[in-house]
Amino acid sequence: MNTVRDEKTVMEIAKRIKEIRIKKGLTQSEVAKKAGLDGNSYAKIERGLTKPLGVTLVKICKALGVKSSEILSV
Repeated sequence: MNTVRDEKTVMEIAKRIKEIRIKKGLTQSEVAKKAGLDGNSYAKIERGLTKPLGVTLVKICKALGVKSSEILSV
């Protein structure tokens, strides 16, 4: 595995999640609640500190009202 590439991918996904959230005028707490996630856990995902599982990404996409391709096309 290429750890540097993995970290870059995680950061890009985190950046896209944050950009979409801000564009939609939502707070981190609102997205976390809609996705059924703990607020701190969601914040770590958005900052790229945690690698989210696929199921978690699906929940975040639903909470943001976007297709997964909008977040995962890195």
